[in-house]
Amino acid sequence: MEEGEYESVLCVKPEVHVYRIPPRATNRGYRAAEWQLDQPSWSGRLRITAKGQVAYIKLEDRTSGELFAQAPVDQFPGTAVESVTDSSRYFVIRIEDGNGRRAFIGIGFGDRGDAFDFNVALQDHFKWVRQQCEFAKQAQNPDQGPKLDLGFKEGQTIKLNIANMKKKEGAAGSPRARPASTGGLNLLPPPPGGKSSILIPPPVEQLSGGGSLVQTAVAPSSGGATMSWPQPKPATTATTDIWGDFTKSTGSTSSQTQPGTGWVQF
Repeated sequence: MEEGEYESVLCVKPEVHVYRIPPRATNRGYRAAEWQLDQPSWSGRLRITAKGQVAYIKLEDRTSGELFAQAPVDQFPGTAVESVTDSSRYFVIRIEDGNGRRAFIGIGFGDRGDAFDFNVALQDHFKWVRQQCEFAKQAQNPDQGPKLDLGFKEGQTIKLNIANMKKKEGAAGSPRARPASTGGLNLLPPPPGGKSSILIPPPVEQLSGGGSLVQTAVAPSSGGATMSWPQPKPATTATTDIWGDFTKSTGSTSSQTQPGTGWVQF
């Protein structure tokens, strides 16, 4: 036992009875009916303490706390503490006086709950002792512990059903995020079949019978209707030299309006 270990209290019961027990004649176990249960040899308080891995059953006086006897327990169940075969309220413990002398005595509780607590306190302590031993072994040999194998076994495969995942994501009725409007204005899409408002220059057709050029254009808002563009008439042979006429008639008007055409020549 190490000097630095502290003593902890596992269980305290205010009343316990001590009995003298006869020698065990057979290996069947102890029987409480063979004891003089109505005449206990001693009555007092029971306290279970633990120091390191060893538990101690201490029988103490109720008033002064003077130690009557104690039983070191290094293993449970074991020879240090045994249950009787005919009752759950009585036990046989092995007491020691510190000089190497040992004796077996019987103890009993008046309440079954006290006997249950006595039994459970010893079980919990030695369960903790076994866990500490396992932890110490694993710390000394970390490679010998069980390892978690998450790899695939030979021939083992995994199947992912991606089609069902896509169906769930695009299921009808699922809310979709609406695009945020800029500046509080909702921009409407252009009407279907809309045409450009840019006027494309119409192609030049051949001269008509009157000698004028006629161009056709399609108005953007006329739904495909054509309109004629007036064109200037070419000069005749009599007035081919317009500069000569301009020099001869100095006082006459140099601009003449061509009737029916809507264009002004200079």
